[in-house]
Amino acid sequence: MFIKKHIGGLWQHVIDFFTKGHQRTLEVKKNVIGSLLIKGFSIGISLLMVPVSIGYINSAQYGIWLALSVVISWISFFDIGFTHGLRNKFAEAKAKGNTDIARIYVSTTYFYIGIIFFTLWLILLLINRFINWHILLKLPPEMEQEVSRLAMLILTYFCFQFIFRVINTILIADQQPAKASLLDMLGQLLGLILILILRKFTSGSLFYLGLAVGAAPLLVSLAANAFLFNSTYKVYKPSLKFVRKEYAQNIMQLGLKFFIIQIVGIIQFESSLVIIAHYFGPAAVTPFNIAYRYFFALQMVFIILISPLWSGVTDAYNTGDVMWIKNAIKKYLYLLIPFVFGGLLMLAAAARIYNLWVPAVAGQIEFSISLLCFVFVVTNMFTNIFVFVINGIGALRIQFLAGIISSSCFFLLTLLFIKQFQWGVKSVLIASIITNLYGYVIAPVQVYKMLYQKSAAKIWFR
Repeated sequence: MFIKKHIGGLWQHVIDFFTKGHQRTLEVKKNVIGSLLIKGFSIGISLLMVPVSIGYINSAQYGIWLALSVVISWISFFDIGFTHGLRNKFAEAKAKGNTDIARIYVSTTYFYIGIIFFTLWLILLLINRFINWHILLKLPPEMEQEVSRLAMLILTYFCFQFIFRVINTILIADQQPAKASLLDMLGQLLGLILILILRKFTSGSLFYLGLAVGAAPLLVSLAANAFLFNSTYKVYKPSLKFVRKEYAQNIMQLGLKFFIIQIVGIIQFESSLVIIAHYFGPAAVTPFNIAYRYFFALQMVFIILISPLWSGVTDAYNTGDVMWIKNAIKKYLYLLIPFVFGGLLMLAAAARIYNLWVPAVAGQIEFSISLLCFVFVVTNMFTNIFVFVINGIGALRIQFLAGIISSSCFFLLTLLFIKQFQWGVKSVLIASIITNLYGYVIAPVQVYKMLYQKSAAKIWFR
């Protein structure tokens, strides 16, 4: 009887957790749980993808694949912040009940991103024939043709996938990140299945690997657009008659700041693989990427939990509910504590996990790389709490200015550490941690000035 009573009480607490409280908070809870389950599968697939891919090709070829993918992914920033601008504007319009305005923002974003990336695709296909990939990535000259064909393939699917991934932005803006995560997971799963099929019926080929990994998410995105715009989001279905140039300018005013901040992301994070490939060779990319992926799995879980915060802040700020934002910040800071301890446990077990996960390259991963990846990930998680709040409010000016400075400092420090101090691959991580000063120092101060001190200085709100 005692056990039955307590089980009943526990079950009631679970029910209350998902049914009582502010509607915005309930949506966050449901999406967090859904995202955790989906991202758990996604992380598992992502980790499994590494040994499966290396088993299909080899470690050096996998390093080439990673470095080339990063170079091609840089074109995503040619959207000039359209998707991030849409995220805030759609959430704001929906919070105020302006369905027609929301549809205009959706239609305008699809139209202009379609033009941008289709034009960019044509231009880059022409440019690709003049790029010497074997020089850029320090490859044997005989691999030039194969890598050039692979670059054209990745370029093609990436451009078109980016157009159709706008649906993910709409889901996230509508505080439905679990559904956006589901689309990503399905794309990964299909890609993994295709690689397993390739391993059975073909010999190792970089081109076939690119075909499998690229086609899968594109097919999922196409299916999601067709389904959602004819069901849940039918009232927001993009149409040429809802395209408005002046609304594109509204998105751009906010999106241009996001664009510069994204450029910082390229230089500080994504260019690391290219820098490593250039100075230390493609083979050095693989052990670095494995250590980074291992610790980034922890950050991915944290991002799942925090992902509803951005759009939730946009909704709360536009409806005057500042207290909800303050409570959310407090809860996420408490949530960060077990993640730090979890990261320390991961660091202690890193060598054993590498040996079980990727025994072929485990011996090449230095402890110092693992330690720096841990520090990098922990500081990023702390940073995300405050940056998501600032992004949700749209007060990007300080972040914009800090980004320009930090990106320049990152590149200079990386070259200094590589050439003068000879710190090797560790250089990119040390430089990244040092130059992320805005995230873990300035951003918390800005949030305090805006929401707690209620400063009259306009610089904090621009």
